[in-house]
Parts: sequence; structure tokens; C-alpha cells
Amino acid sequence: MAAVTSVDHDRDRDRVPKQDRSRATRQRLLEAAVACLAEHGWAGSTVSVVAERAGVSRGAAQHHFPTREDLFTAAVEYVAEERSTAIRALFPEGTAGDRRAVVAALVDLFTGPLFRAALHLWVAASDEEQLRPRVTELEARVGRETHRIAVELLAADESRPGVRETIQGLLDMARGLGLANLLTDDRGRRERVVTQWASLLDAALG
Repeated sequence: MAAVTSVDHDRDRDRVPKQDRSRATRQRLLEAAVACLAEHGWAGSTVSVVAERAGVSRGAAQHHFPTREDLFTAAVEYVAEERSTAIRALFPEGTAGDRRAVVAALVDLFTGPLFRAALHLWVAASDEEQLRPRVTELEARVGRETHRIAVELLAADESRPGVRETIQGLLDMARGLGLANLLTDDRGRRERVVTQWASLLDAALG
């Protein structure tokens, strides 16, 4: 009986590093997928290209993500969750009334690699029947989470008439700024718009 217990302990020790390696491989694949999608678009982002960028075999990639659609929807969701965590970390003790900082942070969600990757995924989903329902569901979930974060950080009372629409308008505006930034560096105009929106929010939210 003692011999069996010893073997079991050895297996447990072996299993932990293997699980860690598996998690690390999965994360490298997700990060590589987002980077490829942002840089090369849907057509240029195959599983083989992502696997090569992540430094793993195609077989290892397909072990974690059996289909291309699995890989890219998981990748965009992963980075969306990472961005949500990051924006919360910017205000660990609340916003102290600095609504401009909150607006700027929310706008940043739509001007980085995640937005570029998501945009390519949306375009692909418009033509790919198999991909469309998964991306639609993902976008709705990410949208709800972003809205919830905005409400919390802005200390908005959505029971008041028009407040929910004001928050949604902020997020729609941020998405529009992200689109404008795809073609040119729109930083100067974006900063002025952020300042104006912060003033509008102060008036609307009280």
C-alpha cells in the first residue's frame, strides 16, 4: 500500500508542471491569435500562422482549440477580459469623481489591439455563417460587461431617466473614436472629445 501511495505522489508532482505548461501554451496561442488578427486580418490569420507565432506545433494548437473559430473567438474574449481587469485596476479605490479619467480609460478599450482584432472578427462573421452566432454572443457579453464597468466607475444611477442611454452613448462614442483611429492617429481630437464628454457626463449624472 505504501508503494502505491509513493507512486501516486510522484504522479501528482509530474502532473502540476504539465498543467502549468498546458495553461502557458494556451495563453501564448490566445495572445498570438489576437496579434495576428490585428496585424493580418481574418484571411491572413490561419491556425498554422498563429501556432508558428506562438512557438508551438499546429497539433498542439488544435489540441487546445479544435477549430479556427474556437481559437479566434476565445482569443478576443480572453483579451477583452484582460482589458476589463486592467481598467478596474486603474481605479482600485474608486474614481474620486475624476470622470475624465474614466472616460479616457473606456475610450482606450476601443483604440488598442483588442478592438482591431475584434473588428476583423466582426467583418469575418458577417460572411461566415458558422462564426456569426458565436461572435454575436461574445460581443453581447463583452458589451454588457463594459457597460457594467462604466456604470460602476462613473457612479451612475441608472434608475434616473436617461442615464442608461447616456452611458450607452458614451460607449458608442468610444467605439466610433476607435474606428476613426484605425486609419489615422486621431489622438489630438480624441483628447478634446474625451474632455467634452466628461463635462457632459458631469451635467447628466450629477
